[in-house]
Amino acid sequence: MLHYIKAKEALLRLRADKDGVVSFEYVIVAACIVAAVAAAFGTDATTGIGSALSSAISTIATTVTNAASA
Repeated sequence: MLHYIKAKEALLRLRADKDGVVSFEYVIVAACIVAAVAAAFGTDATTGIGSALSSAISTIATTVTNAASA
């Protein structure tokens, strides 16, 4: 019976706590933003942001290689 009372009190405290709701809303907003960015720029290595990152990394690697051999 004691465990039931403690569980009930914990649920009542959780229900009255408003800070957790705000944090959860921020997580939902962040997930929506990530999904929108992924949809807009693409996540494939051949399109969108994947292509831009691949190109930038290749340029950096070439520059470092040329600087090391000079």
